[in-house]
Amino acid sequence: MSATPEIRARFKLDYPGFALDVDLALPGRGVTAIFGHSGSGKTTLLRCVAGLERAAGQLHVNGETWQDGNGFVAPHRRSLGYVFQEASLFAHLSVGKNLEYGMQRVRPTDRKVSVDHVLELLGIGGLMARKAEGLSGGERQRVAIARALLTSPRLLLMDEPLAALDLPRKQEILPYLERLHDELDIPVLYVSHAPDEVARLADHLVVLDAGRAVATGPIIETLARLDLPIRLGEDAGVVLEGVIAERDKHWHLARVNCGGTNFWVRDDDHAVGHRARIRILARDVSIARSQSADSSILNILPGKIIEISDEPHPAQMLVKLEIGVSPVLARVTRRSAEALDLEPGNQVYAQIKAVALIA
Repeated sequence: MSATPEIRARFKLDYPGFALDVDLALPGRGVTAIFGHSGSGKTTLLRCVAGLERAAGQLHVNGETWQDGNGFVAPHRRSLGYVFQEASLFAHLSVGKNLEYGMQRVRPTDRKVSVDHVLELLGIGGLMARKAEGLSGGERQRVAIARALLTSPRLLLMDEPLAALDLPRKQEILPYLERLHDELDIPVLYVSHAPDEVARLADHLVVLDAGRAVATGPIIETLARLDLPIRLGEDAGVVLEGVIAERDKHWHLARVNCGGTNFWVRDDDHAVGHRARIRILARDVSIARSQSADSSILNILPGKIIEISDEPHPAQMLVKLEIGVSPVLARVTRRSAEALDLEPGNQVYAQIKAVALIA
């Protein structure tokens, strides 16, 4: 029986005023988000993986050793693709010529990703004859991703690929990144400081703070933790995965079943049976001790309080609930928590004002 694909990264690097010290065991499939505030070490970690920073340590990628005490594989010999914030295309060349440049890095017999598949995945077939300098920001970034994929990498590194784009261009490119996640069996390390990107794309999450990994694990479990030193403020919340079980075409709503618990969301025309991901922000959840029969809120669900944590502002608290098998966070005032006598173990009702279908 073959071993489970895995990425093992152990790096130690010291700079004046900053040190990176991580020891990570990451899945060898799917998208791992490297998340943290500016200066936390996200890009430095990615550069160590690429071999662009000569850190002490070890790196093993799905059975290949790229660095250990016995050797160091040079960056150009590591089977990886790297997508930066800026697309870094050759402006004077056509899209087609830019893609050819990426393909030159791999022998024809070693190519595992076809040109036609990449063009279709990223929707750039109609751009092949255009000069890179004439593309929009979103188009340039899609071409840059295609060029990286055409090297048939064993690992794809993406360093805040949407950070330089405005909101419309960001919304344009996110569906293409989701398609890569769903259709290509290439592990991705995705650096971001944007919680919405992480919630939408990641399977696994690494949280960095001051050069150290303060949390790592599956995204559903990790986002629901209350003990992380990096707080997300208004973006605190959970991500749940489920299946669209019903569509109410009259009211344009869909019912998503997440581990036996049903959530009503806006219908985005996905078919029944479609695997869905939803996001629930703590600011959109309130708590009641009894069920209201008179409310505009569609999702009023019984649950149990698991944990209560202080928030940075003394007026607020963060409450972790278990609804069926699904974790949900609620932000409440300390005054309300005292008035309702909220304690771990309490049976309560979560009143969820908004549930966002994000994938």
